[in-house]
Amino acid sequence: VPLYRLLCKRTGFMGTPKTGPYIRDAETLKPLDNHRRIRVQFSGQVSTMLNWSFKPEQKQVSVVPGETALAFFKAENKSDKPIVGIATYNVIPEQVAPYFNKIQCFCFDEQQLDPNEEIDMPVFFFIDPEFADDPLMDDIDTVVLSYTFFKASGR
Repeated sequence: VPLYRLLCKRTGFMGTPKTGPYIRDAETLKPLDNHRRIRVQFSGQVSTMLNWSFKPEQKQVSVVPGETALAFFKAENKSDKPIVGIATYNVIPEQVAPYFNKIQCFCFDEQQLDPNEEIDMPVFFFIDPEFADDPLMDDIDTVVLSYTFFKASGR
């Protein structure tokens, strides 16, 4: 599974956004102000094995390629015991994934919430400016960033 995750993160395979040191430097990004805005919608689910609630704090944001954006999700442990969860994510439509870059994210890191604890989880991201040069992206106006939290194995 770790090798599969690495492949997905580096290539955008199966709707996994690219992450890591090979992405563009957010400080040098230039928003393409003359490009149409792309609506990024957020979705959050929780496995039935995890007694948490997890949802986006905003339904969507609108960005142009090269513009950074910050979104928040809220997680709450609804039990009377500490629970460790871990999130997976994907981008729909999956052909956008190679252009979807997360600068900061809680995904793939274990998150422990104490009993009844509620926290905000940030996601800092951008759509690569090369999105604008790909004719296969011409009809894409909406992207969905979806997370699912699972109980961490062995926890």
